[in-house]
Amino acid sequence: MKITVRISGYLFLLLFCLLYACKTEPSTTSLPRSLPETEGVSSQGIIDFLDAAARSRNEFHSFMFLRHGKVIAEGWWNPYRPELRHTLYSTSKSFTATAVGFAASEKLLSVNDKVISFFPDFLPDTVSAYLSEMKVKDLLTMSAGMDPDPTFKTVVNDSNWVKSFLAVPVVHEPGTKFLYNTLATYMLSAIVQKATGEKVLDYLKPRLFEPLAIEGMDWEVDPRGINVGGWGLRLKTEDMAKFGQLFLQKGIWNGKQLIPSAWIEEATSKKIDQAPDAPQAIKDSSEWMQGYCYQMWRCRHNAYRADGAYGQYIIVLPDQDAIIAITAETPDMQNEINLVWEYLLPAMSPDKLPENSTLNTTLKEKLNSLALAVPVAGISSDSISQISGKTFAFEPNDRHLNKMDFRLADNICSVSIMIDTLQYKFSFGAGQWIPGETTLHGPNLLLPAKAHFKGLPPSIVAGSFGWKDNNTLQLVLRYIESPHTQTISCKFTGKSILVGFHNSNEPDNIQPELKGILTQ
Repeated sequence: MKITVRISGYLFLLLFCLLYACKTEPSTTSLPRSLPETEGVSSQGIIDFLDAAARSRNEFHSFMFLRHGKVIAEGWWNPYRPELRHTLYSTSKSFTATAVGFAASEKLLSVNDKVISFFPDFLPDTVSAYLSEMKVKDLLTMSAGMDPDPTFKTVVNDSNWVKSFLAVPVVHEPGTKFLYNTLATYMLSAIVQKATGEKVLDYLKPRLFEPLAIEGMDWEVDPRGINVGGWGLRLKTEDMAKFGQLFLQKGIWNGKQLIPSAWIEEATSKKIDQAPDAPQAIKDSSEWMQGYCYQMWRCRHNAYRADGAYGQYIIVLPDQDAIIAITAETPDMQNEINLVWEYLLPAMSPDKLPENSTLNTTLKEKLNSLALAVPVAGISSDSISQISGKTFAFEPNDRHLNKMDFRLADNICSVSIMIDTLQYKFSFGAGQWIPGETTLHGPNLLLPAKAHFKGLPPSIVAGSFGWKDNNTLQLVLRYIESPHTQTISCKFTGKSILVGFHNSNEPDNIQPELKGILTQ
């Protein structure tokens, strides 16, 4: 009996230790968390940054600040959420270059390989001397020698983007002149797929995404099933921060060298001057004139970054041992990053700072209350009873909008939109965001590209509504896995409706209003 009790005691102790270890062992999927002052950062500086962001013309969607490998501040502006992916636009380029780095480290290719060597079946009838000289390195450094940039024309009009790229005249000696060329990044993706037999996304999974516990990512493809490379990757904000931290740690993750440190050094050092003849004063104030690396940009303050349209940033600050990841929609990307230099950079100290529980609480409350404004509810509209349950039919128009019907009840406006023969349903909340999903493509910089969004799941959206006046209903539809929003203005007059669409990424594009007539 004594022996049995003693063994049971040991088993109980072992079980207790295992349970305690499970509770206290940090998650292997999330980055560790800490307080700002513990990592030598002033909470007041972060508060000031958030206040300045609120006053600025930048619309922030998420923000994550790492110091010494630990998250010290993180926030999402409702309806954006931490579990959602976000379109990265050209931040995707840095991931494509990293795939090249892995392939080079595995001796599957070299940055000095000639581009034409990968695609003998797609060469033009006459291969110019400059085209024959073009190397993988020239694609990495945006110095392929083309002018103008062929990207948009190619992705909209052609189905074989590799063949089209190789047919573009190369007017400068490769490696000598910088020209931002997203199709060159696509070519890197095509080269990695040719060298490895896998799409970039699949090739990176066991080498990058799985070791960093990054899940749920997706990446757009071209008409031939090649990841587009220069845009189209979607990740969560913490995934972005992890990628930056991997670079800050010279390719080491959980004690393992995932990618050679020599590649990290090579990929983040200045390779070409974007504007060698620009006045020094302009260079000193521009984040786009500090030098270009391998699909990354040098920054002021000895930093570097992955950089995507409308303000998607992964900023790596080696001197401060810090990472700042931001998703946003801004018309002024320089202004957005200036806020980082003005408020977050001076907030960092080399040593631990005294604890400040009051500031920590204030910062936490501010981060938890971040939200994007909903439409102003306005007056109690007399039109509600007149339009609820009504359907409006539209004259033929460029948007192919056929019908709209409205249902208003319990502070929710349900709208059905028929485009051609397809029906899309949305819910908009009064003073709140109503989540949903749709297969209707939202605003996007490269929306006209062939195969755009092919194979991707429905878009996650959030809707809110308000009345601008007694007869004008404003519907705001946020595509919250992207930077963009569509606002639909509906003006009711008697038995007719005028509908206007406005996309947030096209502030100067005034689209004509569409006229509809009440049918029931």
